[in-house]
Formats: sequence, C-alpha cells, structure tokens
Amino acid sequence: MDKVVASAAQAVADIGDGATVLAGGFGLCGIPELAIAALREKGVKDLTFVSNNCGVDEFGLGILLQNKQVKRMVSSYVGENKEFERQFLSGELEVELVPQGTLAERLRAGGAGIPAFFTPAGYGTQIADGKETREFDGRMYVMERGITGDFAIIKAWKGDRYGNLVFRRTARNFNPLCGMAGRITIAEVEELVEVGSIDPDDVHLPGIFVQRVVVGKHEKRIERRTVQKPAQKKESV
Repeated sequence: MDKVVASAAQAVADIGDGATVLAGGFGLCGIPELAIAALREKGVKDLTFVSNNCGVDEFGLGILLQNKQVKRMVSSYVGENKEFERQFLSGELEVELVPQGTLAERLRAGGAGIPAFFTPAGYGTQIADGKETREFDGRMYVMERGITGDFAIIKAWKGDRYGNLVFRRTARNFNPLCGMAGRITIAEVEELVEVGSIDPDDVHLPGIFVQRVVVGKHEKRIERRTVQKPAQKKESV
C-alpha cells in the first residue's frame, strides 16, 4: 500500500517512447514540475501529451517541446508558447485543439469509464469535422470520445503514503481529472502526511486512482506577471 517512490526519475522510469501522458495543471499553476524535469532528463521521445496547455518556452511542458520530445499535443490553450507556435506552423508538431470544457469532460468521462458523450460545444465549426452529430430537443450536439492515457502526471498540495491527495485551491484544476483517467498515475506532492491524518471528506482524489507518490520542492513560476503601474503623484498648486 505504500506508494511513495524515492525520486521523480524512478517514478517515470517506465514511461517509454510513444506513450500517451495526461498532465495536470492550468498555465503554470499546479503543474507536475518534477515529473516533467525527470522526463527531460530521461530523453524519452515521440510523446503524446493531453494537457490544458503546453507551459511556456522555458518551463513546464515547454522544456520537453524545446527538446523535441513531444510528437502530439491535445490541448485547449497554447498562446503563451512561441516554440509551440513555431513547431505547429512548420509541421513538426501534431495538435488537436479541444474546447476547454470539452477537454475537462473528456478526461472526466475517461476516468469514469464513459466511452463518449454529446456536447453542443464546437457544433458547426472545424471541431465537429468527422465526428458524429445528433439533435436533442431541437439543438445539435457533437459526439466526443472520453480520454484515457498510459500515464498521468499530476501535482498535489499534500498526500499520504496510500496516494490520497489534497489540492490547493485553483491548483486543483485539471489534476484530479488527469489522475482518474491515467492507467498509471504519478502524483508529486509538496507535503507527505501520515495515513489517516487527512479527513476523508477533504480528499480530492482517492488513492485508488494513484499508483506512485513523489515528494519534492517546487519552483511555482508565474506564467505571466502583471503588475499595476505606480500611481502618479499630483503636484500641489
């Protein structure tokens, strides 16, 4: 039952070339920094990543993109990464853009064992090309498939040795969804606590979905820092 492994390198050791990996996080908030860095060091290639976005050029999944380790991205928002843009426009990177709510529901469906569902998002656009459509109560819907992955890499605030996890505020984002939909889920935590110290009502992702736990320190960069200009002092008359 003890799922703690010694290092991120050990946790990702069996992620091989061509694997499909689900990565939690939103922007740079709640991203699995340790697992991403370990994959960079491992040098595994031709990866398919399902993630809301692809980090930035120098951090997050962006470092795997720069190292030419990513073959395909299934994402919702990719506007902060210039290397992503370059590789996509040059044909080096395969991209499937998915509406954000649809991406969340596809992951949730995959984790719940639901093969497909219908959504109105994307009907009448290129999102619906090649997909089954159907009318319900006078409105048109697009069929979307649930998503599962060979692996999921997620980041939590704290967890116990059984893999029960708690996420901190907005850092929860896509993490529980990815964790449920991965066949092997690797969770990195800021704090490891004793089994039983987390109230069951406070568990955001039960340990049944988690196979490995890594403890470590996280850098937590800000994706785009925005500050208010200092107020101009009024000259006295």
